[in-house]
Amino acid sequence: MTESKNPINFALIGAAGYIAPRHMKAIRDTGNRLVCALDPYDGVGIIDSYFPHADFFIEPERFDRHLDKLRRMALLNKRYHDRKVEYVSICSPNYMHDSHIRLALRNEAHAICEKPIVLNPWNLDALAEIEKETGKKVYTVLQLRLHPSIKALREQIQKGPKDKVYDLDLTYITSRGNWYHRSWKGDISKSGGIATNIGVHFFDMLTWVFGKAKENIVHVLDENKAGGLLRLEHANIRWFLSIDYNDIPLAVRNSGKRTFRSLLMGDQQIEFSDGFTDLHTEVYREIMAGRGFGIKEAKQSINIVYHIRNNQPVGLKGDYHPILKAVSKK
Repeated sequence: MTESKNPINFALIGAAGYIAPRHMKAIRDTGNRLVCALDPYDGVGIIDSYFPHADFFIEPERFDRHLDKLRRMALLNKRYHDRKVEYVSICSPNYMHDSHIRLALRNEAHAICEKPIVLNPWNLDALAEIEKETGKKVYTVLQLRLHPSIKALREQIQKGPKDKVYDLDLTYITSRGNWYHRSWKGDISKSGGIATNIGVHFFDMLTWVFGKAKENIVHVLDENKAGGLLRLEHANIRWFLSIDYNDIPLAVRNSGKRTFRSLLMGDQQIEFSDGFTDLHTEVYREIMAGRGFGIKEAKQSINIVYHIRNNQPVGLKGDYHPILKAVSKK
């Protein structure tokens, strides 16, 4: 599919990761082109399915130099006006996002960064200053805001009673093998821990639908699972996140599935399991149309997961997720 009459040049950081193909597809499906990519791991044959002519680098210094060279060529000679990279898509490990966004802005390119955009709230303030200095934007991928079911839910809440507070249970269990704890994802200083790594987009979605956070209680928090109560303007949300296969309900395990996702509002099950794969393309379309989600939109969910990571769990007290009593006995 070709949408852009004048293709825009993209660079990609983190080409070997799980999420990178969705960014490659989004770049292609919006009619643009990937001209170069970076990853310390060179098993990136997936690029051939999208942009086989893209330059590839395994050293960030040479990648940075290449972006600078393309920018200077376009600046010094009108013949090369179409060489400059306008956007850098960032799919690197969480703890590298901040420095890779800065690399993009330093090379006079906009940044499109996977979530979490950063690990610490104060990093957002610094990036906002660099945005002002460079005139370039920092976008992040908050794709659940574009999911049809979530958009419909938000509209339902906005049309409902203004003073109503809804009760919800969020459950997300996505089992991971032993490799997880040996990778950067298992290092809380690099991934931000489980609530950040697998939960940040849910917390963003929930605040987008139900309003600002008022109270953030953590009941359970360890390297495999976390649970708590998040009170928002219009919702009290008992949440549970886990990467432990044994936490998946038995009936779901017996069906052969390794993931369980549920968002229950009263008796209403909000179904949003399908439709994930093309949402990145929708995010890119929004950005290309001059919209898109930036630092301001990302701030609340970053604050929430930072608080969870640095809060002292209170244990099974008060209003906690019903699954916690069962999993705490395992």
